[in-house]
Order: sequence, then C-alpha cells, then structure tokens
Amino acid sequence: MSHNKDAWVSQRAYSLWEFEGRPDGRGESHWAQALREFEQLELTKASPDGNDLIEKLKAAGRLMRVYDEPAPAAADADRQMKAVR
Repeated sequence: MSHNKDAWVSQRAYSLWEFEGRPDGRGESHWAQALREFEQLELTKASPDGNDLIEKLKAAGRLMRVYDEPAPAAADADRQMKAVR
C-alpha cells in the first residue's frame, strides 16, 4: 500500500505543481496537499481513480430507471383515461 500511496501522492503533487504554473519552492505544500487528499480518499473508502463510485452510480441508475417506469397497471389505467377523453 505504501508504494501505491507514495506513487499517488507524487503524481497528484506533480499535477498540482503543473496546475499552478510550475512555481519554484512550492514542492512541500503540493506534497502536503496531495497527502491530505489521499487521506480523505482513504477515509471515504473511495478508490483513487473513482471506479468503485462510478460502478455504484451505474447500478443505482439502473435501479432508478426501473422504479421510474410506471407499473403495468398504472400504464393501462393511463391509456384508458386518455381513450375516454
């Protein structure tokens, strides 16, 4: 885990450094920020790349679509009401 943590923090710190325009003398603060972000990911049990969250959202989306569809009896009743009008 330590190797993965160090690699993630290193890549994130580098990304922060590039985003800020590659300033001199900010390496420590970028590393500290990246470390805090990694620790937050660990606390939330999210994967560093977000794949687990994406899968959960996809699954929830499929469930929501099932529940959003009208029940067959409700759909028949709706069709009957439209026919009467």
